[in-house]
Amino acid sequence: MANFRTHMQVASTVSGLLAAGMVWAGEASLTEGCLLWLAGSLGGILPDMDSDSSRSIHIVFRLFGALAAILVLLYGRQHLALIDTLVLGALAYGLMRYPLCWVFARFTVHRASLHSLLANAVFGLLSVVVADRLFGLDADMAWFTGLFVVLGACIHLLLDELYSIDLEGRRIKKSFGTALKLIEWPAPLPNLLLLALLGAGWWLAPAQPDLGVLLARLLPVSHIW
Repeated sequence: MANFRTHMQVASTVSGLLAAGMVWAGEASLTEGCLLWLAGSLGGILPDMDSDSSRSIHIVFRLFGALAAILVLLYGRQHLALIDTLVLGALAYGLMRYPLCWVFARFTVHRASLHSLLANAVFGLLSVVVADRLFGLDADMAWFTGLFVVLGACIHLLLDELYSIDLEGRRIKKSFGTALKLIEWPAPLPNLLLLALLGAGWWLAPAQPDLGVLLARLLPVSHIW
């Protein structure tokens, strides 16, 4: 399988080029382009968050902790005193970063359900919901954020499969086929949980735009000619 640096570099490069193309074509502002680039880069490490020894899980749960702290700060700004808000924000970050991260690492298996296209779809939809409801992005930009997360996560799975092929030794490693798969099987409980999250994300997400229009804006080749 590819290492952390390779996943990050490839996902970051591809998402950066696509985001830059959208900015150049006037389909996104510079700030939005940077956000999409970060979304694609994050997607490139999400499938490895079930690996106890990976740097991905620590980065992802730091981000989750930051999101939890932001939610507390937004709530506390209207309902709590400053000191109470800061204390609760720090507790929310610490809870997400340490005990919940440990529980997640304890009960997940690397290259299982989170290493699947179903999980990638869940990552993307939840990103759409967060972009819409937490950061207040318009519907199209929220869906672009989800698309970039899915793109980065799919790049991750593809790289893992490519690294399972030993061209010099002319052999295929045992890990081939364990990364790029639709679902993990047999794993009924994790798959049901992912499907439930997918349904919840679809229900909470903003109105779905026309996919063809979205992809045309993502790949604005017509602007070149």
